[in-house]
Amino acid sequence: MASIHLAGVTKSFGARTVLGDVSLRVGTGERICLIGRNGVGKTTLLRIIAGEVNADSGEVGIPKGWRVALHDQRPPRADGRTLGAYVAELLGDVEAVERSLGELEAAMAGGDHSDATMHAYSDAQLALDQAGGYGWRVHVESVLRGLGFENSDMDRELSTFSGGELTRAALARTLSAKPDILLLDEPTNHLDLQSLDWLEGELADFPGAILLVSHDRWFLEAVSTGVVELGRGRAKVYNMKYSAYRKERILEETQALDAFDKQQEEIERLERFISRFSAGTRAKQAKSLGKKLAKIDRVEMPRRDVAMKFGFPKTAKPSRVVMEVEDLKLTAGDRILFEQGGFVLERGRRMAVIGPNGAGKTTLIETLIGDRQSAGGLIKLGHNVEVAYFSQHADDLPAHATVLEAMSAGNKLGTTDCRTLLGRFLFPGSEVEKKVEVLSGGERRRLLLARMVATGANLLVLDEPTNHLDVEAREALEEALDAFEGTILLVSHDRALIDAVADETLSVEQGTLVRRDGDYNDFIAATAGGVHTKTVKKVATAAAAPKKRNAPKTTPEQKRVREIEAEIAAKEQTIAALEAELEDASVRADHQLFIQTAKAHSQRQEELKALMKDWEAAEIAASSPVSG
Repeated sequence: MASIHLAGVTKSFGARTVLGDVSLRVGTGERICLIGRNGVGKTTLLRIIAGEVNADSGEVGIPKGWRVALHDQRPPRADGRTLGAYVAELLGDVEAVERSLGELEAAMAGGDHSDATMHAYSDAQLALDQAGGYGWRVHVESVLRGLGFENSDMDRELSTFSGGELTRAALARTLSAKPDILLLDEPTNHLDLQSLDWLEGELADFPGAILLVSHDRWFLEAVSTGVVELGRGRAKVYNMKYSAYRKERILEETQALDAFDKQQEEIERLERFISRFSAGTRAKQAKSLGKKLAKIDRVEMPRRDVAMKFGFPKTAKPSRVVMEVEDLKLTAGDRILFEQGGFVLERGRRMAVIGPNGAGKTTLIETLIGDRQSAGGLIKLGHNVEVAYFSQHADDLPAHATVLEAMSAGNKLGTTDCRTLLGRFLFPGSEVEKKVEVLSGGERRRLLLARMVATGANLLVLDEPTNHLDVEAREALEEALDAFEGTILLVSHDRALIDAVADETLSVEQGTLVRRDGDYNDFIAATAGGVHTKTVKKVATAAAAPKKRNAPKTTPEQKRVREIEAEIAAKEQTIAALEAELEDASVRADHQLFIQTAKAHSQRQEELKALMKDWEAAEIAASSPVSG
């Protein structure tokens, strides 16, 4: 099995050693996740493999001819390039190659079979094959749709997209390249639940080697075939799924601590004996035991990373109804996000707001807390409700203040209490004197969480609170929220967090708000066929049988959708067969046959595009209230 391999890789930045002696191997078909605390060198290792950063020493071996593509957390420059042009960049100038092939085919059809023409044709065909053949456009469009873009976005300039959209564009660019080695650094950032589901399926079908970094535990479990743990400059390999790795690590830590404790007991016993009998009748035995003690191979005391650990204080008791919303209408410019939205949030409940990117989740909660103006409707807070808001943008911290100063602002805690609370959020000792402006994304998040705890609020409104937090910090947050006695309104794409915390959901669906009782699994069961169909198949199948008797009749519009889908499937089979013919050596040897086959392939591609447009129109018609 072909593989990339690293042997003895080291990297330091100044006096700080990030990678001390890293060795690992990733083969074709393997999907390995890099695990470790923030700052242990995961991103650095990916950039070394991609050739963007040089290792200080060691070997990085990549099979000859393999192509490497890296997606990291740096969005593209918002310049004059269109989305389509940017995403296709890693494929080379594939449109120029297609034009060149057409010109060469015309020349050969006209009788030009010179060596120069044939060599140029062969080179151009090879370049096109590496870009995915004649179906490269369909592949690029498929990736963009999977990541939440519309076909109409292809011609938009990058400067018109938001930061989150640019990050998704960068991921689409990497996936469209069809590399042999896929390096992914936090690929789930800015993806909604539907795009997450699509990405998991895409990576599961990827034929090459994958090395990825993510703090999304559900994603890691769905995708990974193995784990490499980075820590203290070294790498340890676990050939198992992510959940099995977590269990193995707990077992290893327990065994290491037991071994250390047992040895310490033996050492203390020997030392007591030697001290007691070093002079006297048993001095000879004590001397012998002293030699034994000196030869003991000391077990190093297991070192545990300091974990974030905190809880929320007891809060004032509000009225039974914490928030009541009636006939709410929200807009974004000229677009109506939803209208006639209403729900009641009761004391002690934990509501997760769910919906695709652009549905208006952040707009909704900012409106609910009074930071935005609604376009209509009523929002009423209950008696004695105290709100604390956690913004996903982390932009309400004073940049030039110290951590301690930022912590002290806006609450009644004294300096000592602030220091104590900051220590629980991994800001010990002199760390509280760091300026906010130099903090990493994860550190800023921890500071914001500490400030939220200090408010003593009984209604927590959280917008993507786990962004930039490592796994341990996410689990600490889950534990604290689970123990919180107040009320929670949560927006998150972290499925593990939603599943652990929420007991009801509020989703943005077809222009209005839909509230459901139950946790995240109940939500995906209720929306099977939309979000996370893979996850809910087992749940949905059991509930499907009783519904058949009263199932609604298929409308003509829905029937048309199914007919077009069948045509699309047949067309895709035809295209696949033609692509196989184009790769056949006997077809390539017959220039006339090759040209005919290539033209047929191009024609079927155009027919497929037309069918896709018909399908989109039919789908809109089928989902319209008029057709129901």
